Amino acid sequence: MVSRSELYRECVGRLEEAGIPDSSFDVMCIFQDMLGDRNPLFRPLETVPDDAEMRIRDLTARRCKGEPLQYLLGEWEFWGYPFRVGEGVLIPRPDTETLIEDVLGICRRNGLVSLKIADLCSGSGCIAVTLKKELPRAEVCAVELSEAALPYLRDNVKRNNADVRVIAADVLSEQTRQLVGETDIIVSNPPYLTADEMTELSPEVLREPSMALYGGADGLDFYRALTKMWKKSLKKGGFLCYEFGMDQHEAVGRILGENGFTDMKFSRDGGGIIRTVSARYIG
Repeated sequence: MVSRSELYRECVGRLEEAGIPDSSFDVMCIFQDMLGDRNPLFRPLETVPDDAEMRIRDLTARRCKGEPLQYLLGEWEFWGYPFRVGEGVLIPRPDTETLIEDVLGICRRNGLVSLKIADLCSGSGCIAVTLKKELPRAEVCAVELSEAALPYLRDNVKRNNADVRVIAADVLSEQTRQLVGETDIIVSNPPYLTADEMTELSPEVLREPSMALYGGADGLDFYRALTKMWKKSLKKGGFLCYEFGMDQHEAVGRILGENGFTDMKFSRDGGGIIRTVSARYIG
C-alpha cells in the first residue's frame, strides 16, 4: 500500500521526466477524479486503495506518452458545465468562453431574449449547450458533420439537460443552411490552423481531430465560405460571431467587411490575445 503523498510525488516525477508541462496540475486532476476527492492531499498519509492506485498509475503512464489529460479523464469543464470528451472531438478551451461572453453581451445590449442561434462546427457542443443554459428562451441548434464528434455532442446535450437541436450535416452545404433557416445570431469556432501550424502541433494536440483544426493553407477557408453562405440566413441586423487564431483578426475583419458586415467588435481572451469578433449584418 502507498500513501497519497508518496504516489502523488512519484507520478509528478514521472510526468516531469517525460517533459509534460504543468505536471503537478495534471496529477492533481487525475487524483481528484480517481479518488473522488477535490482535496486529495489534505490527507497525505492516507493509503490509496489498490484499484485506484492501479488506475492512477495507468493514467499517468498514458499521460507520459502525450495523451491529452482531458481525454484521460473523459470529461472537461466549460463555463462551469461538464462536457464529455474523448478521441474524435475537439477539447473545449477557456479561450472559447470569450465567444460566450460576446453572444451574451449582444443579447444584453439589444434586448434579445427569444431568439434563434445557430452554432456551426459545434464539436462537443460546448458553445451551443452553454448558450442554451444561459439563454433558456433561445432556440439553439448545433451543426456538426463528424461522425466521431456527434456522439459526444448528443451526449453533452442530454447530460446538461439542454434543449438543443442537433443537426448532423455539413456547414458548407447550401442544403444545411436552408435546413437551419433564418437566425438572429450565428456563432462558430471553425477550423483555423494554417498548413504551417499543422506541422508544429504538440503531441497532445496531434491527438485531436485534424478536421476540427485545419483551416486551409492560410487558415481562413472556413471564414470565407461560411461568411458568404450563412449571411443569407441572418435576419436583417443579425449577428455573426467567430473565434479565430492569433493574428488572424485583420484578415477575418476584411472578410466580414467584404460581405456587408458592420459594427465589428473584437475581444481578447484571458491571455490578452485578440480571439473573437462579433459583427452585424445590414443586408
